Formats: sequence, C-alpha cells, structure tokens
Amino acid sequence: MGIEIGLTGWGDHVDLYTDKSKSGDKLGEYASHFPVVEVDTAFYAIQPQRYYEKWVSQTPSSFSFVIKAFNGLTGHDRESRTVQEARDLVKAYEESIQPVLEKGKLKALLFQFPPWFDVNREHIKKLRLLREWLQDYPMALEFRNQTWFQPAYREKTLEFMREYEWIHAICDEPQAGIGSVPRVLETTHPEKTLVRFHGRNVHGWNKNGRKDWRKVRFLYKYNEEELKEWAARIRELKQATPDITLLFNNNSGGDAATNAKQMQQLLNIEYNDLNPRQMDLFQF
Repeated sequence: MGIEIGLTGWGDHVDLYTDKSKSGDKLGEYASHFPVVEVDTAFYAIQPQRYYEKWVSQTPSSFSFVIKAFNGLTGHDRESRTVQEARDLVKAYEESIQPVLEKGKLKALLFQFPPWFDVNREHIKKLRLLREWLQDYPMALEFRNQTWFQPAYREKTLEFMREYEWIHAICDEPQAGIGSVPRVLETTHPEKTLVRFHGRNVHGWNKNGRKDWRKVRFLYKYNEEELKEWAARIRELKQATPDITLLFNNNSGGDAATNAKQMQQLLNIEYNDLNPRQMDLFQF
C-alpha cells in the first residue's frame, strides 16, 4: 500500500520503449517504469484468460492491475439486456480476470459509466446489482455525468458509495458540460482511492463523434504548477486512505508518461521492486 503511479494502457507510450521493442514485450518494459497499469482493452472486449496469464507473468510480484469493466456492463453499448443476461455477462467478465486475482495482482475493477448515466432510481439499482454480483472484488466507480455531484445529490452519492464500498475514482478533467464531473476530493472506500488524470482539453472533451476523437480528447500536458497543486491534494488524501492509485490518461499527445514521472518526483516516491530496466548499449 502507498501511492502507486501508472498509466492507462501500456502500448502507446512511445517514450518508454526503444525502437526495437516488440508489441508483446511492452508490458514487461512498462513494468520497469511503473508499478500499476490500467487494462483499458477490457473495456472493448472481455479478454481471454490466456491474455491475463501472459500479462501476469510479464510483471513483478508487486505489480497490480486496474481492469476496466467491459462496456456491456456499463451501458456504453446501449444494448438492452434482461437481469439474467446482465448477470451472465458479469460471470463471463469475472471468469476472464481470474489469473490476475489468483496472483494477488488486482488493484481494482474500474466501472466508468457513460455521459448519459445520470442520477436516477434505475441507475442506482444497477449500481447496487453490480456491487452485489461482484461483492468480493474491489470496485472503483467513475461517473461521466455531473448530476451525481450537483448540490442536491453530492452528499447522497458519496454516502451511497461509502455504504456499498465503491472506490471513488476522483477525476481531473475538463469542465465541459453535463458529460463531465467536477473534482470531488472525497474518499469512499476504507482502504483505496483512485485518481485519474484525463487532462483539461475543454474543446476536445465532447468530440466523441469525430473519427479522430482519441487524438483530440486527451490532448493535454499538465504544467508543473498544476502537478504541484495535485501533489498537495494527494498528500491530503493520503491521510484518509492508505492506498492511492494515480493513473494518467492524457496521452493523445504522448504526455502521460512524462507527467506521471514528474508526479513521482514531486511526491518523492521511488519504486524499488520493478522489472529490471533493459538498457540499449548503443544508446548514449
């Protein structure tokens, strides 16, 4: 436990790898830089167990994974399912991640809900069901609809999260209308808190319909002053929660790894149990 800093995904962070790095080896190299990673591919498809077995084997024993929930569980796919169909989907997702759980490398399951997932009884019921079905797992909750934190519901939302032991995924993101959430520096789980840095590109945030939205939405580089402000906030949060995970998602311009390492320096953190760093003898 402590403060662990990492990135969302490991394939796109070109600054971490040499030109000779093969795609299948990148996680092992990534794990020589950071102690935790978010498995974002799990959002797009329920991954085969053999993938998780490989990823577990490529990382040191202390390494941990934040695994995103499949989009069919969060409603991003807009499919209509019966309760039984949803339960079956949860079981398939649960089975897929067992290799991570068996090796004790699961930091959290991250349930990030879509911008149209607003505060209403049906959505609260869904959150209760998911928590009931996955009660043995650490589950992080990230909203993308600001109604949950509007004055009339803010405290009720936090109280609900504490009651069901949802890990609060605190967000730093653009304030760009109903499909974004404010920074709420509150812990809701007795042990864990997650902080995700999405950048502050207001103009790119609501560009989901564009073909190149990934190149635009998270295009942002945090400056030193912004990171120092967050370092102070992290120190305050650490007094309330023993285990904090910081994940940088601002990689449209390749800035996530750099900002993550800057944050590590600001917090005076050194990780001693990473994979050995592979050095290119011909680089000077």
